[in-house]
Amino acid sequence: MKKVKMGMIGGGTGSFIGGVHRMVSAIDGQIELVCGAFSSNPEKSKESGKALMLDADRVYDSFQEMIESEKQLPEAVRMDFVAVVTPNHMHFTPVKMALENGFHVVCDKPIAFNLKEALKIKEIVKVTGLQFALTHNYTAYPMVKQAKGLVDKGTFGKIRKVIVEYSQGWLATKVEDSGQKQASWRVDPSKSGAGGAISDIGTHAENLMEYITGLKISELCADLTTFVEGRLLDDDANILLHFDNGAKGILHTSQICVGEENNLNIRVYGEKASLEWHQQEPNTLQVKYLDKPFETYRTGGSGVTDYSSSVTRIPAGHPEGYLEAFATIYKNFANVLQLLKQEKEVTKADKDYPSVEDGIRGMLFVNKVIESSKAGQKWVKM
Repeated sequence: MKKVKMGMIGGGTGSFIGGVHRMVSAIDGQIELVCGAFSSNPEKSKESGKALMLDADRVYDSFQEMIESEKQLPEAVRMDFVAVVTPNHMHFTPVKMALENGFHVVCDKPIAFNLKEALKIKEIVKVTGLQFALTHNYTAYPMVKQAKGLVDKGTFGKIRKVIVEYSQGWLATKVEDSGQKQASWRVDPSKSGAGGAISDIGTHAENLMEYITGLKISELCADLTTFVEGRLLDDDANILLHFDNGAKGILHTSQICVGEENNLNIRVYGEKASLEWHQQEPNTLQVKYLDKPFETYRTGGSGVTDYSSSVTRIPAGHPEGYLEAFATIYKNFANVLQLLKQEKEVTKADKDYPSVEDGIRGMLFVNKVIESSKAGQKWVKM
């Protein structure tokens, strides 16, 4: 087998998320970055390619040029897939073009700028039969895999209640006015989309709870707030949830919680037991029972599932976090592409990475939260 070859759209010099994607795609040694169109500014794209020590002939002025040029190269040379790491409002067009020209795609979340674009991507993926992964990376932590495995095994019995919280404090003041790049696009509806905090981090919370429990949100009642005066999008959300099995839930997400860093956590309560996991302490999963002592699972420790162990890279006691979880999505995606190259069967288990459907669920969730809040906190169907 040879390394899977990646091209990148966006993510040039100074980009936070572009650097993350390059680091994590390389962690397991299965993927090689071979080309890129790193900026809409041709000079910046060339500068970025030079800094990454890429062949100058494969650093392109635009993503259109990259896709067309790579398509003409021999199969053994050209990129196998494209990583799209542009701002939200610029996801759809390169994703669409890459798929329509025969390239698999990894896309940073959200899948698109709006639900209409997301549904179009789903249609193209179905028609082309190509692979698509979305980087909802929080579902790829070893202890999240452990939690899902325990739920699937029936450890908790019927799920009754799910509580998820994702709070940050970095937008507690109007930092976007200071020229802070990461803030400025997130609070701009023309770049971020219809949602602020609910789109940026709320969709991670929604995706995490549906992944671990296997349940789907069936309806919700939401209260969105913009606390910082003059900000155009929400910076705080409180949402009541109903799930398709009759369970109830609460989702709180906010970017104005002073002192919070990246406080994503989840609690799942079943008939027989419950679980609790905190992203800022990712190596620990607590399970509490009705009739026996509590259990604490640790990444790389005893008693974890084989699958949780398979996505653990270093010995127990060493923190595995954001980058490693991100890398697991890329590793699983690369494994699927290798299987396809060898004309081997690809199973549902092989495709353990967020899909087009996850992206659509996220877009629908944002739309329904906004709809409910605007209607005066009315219940709306998902």
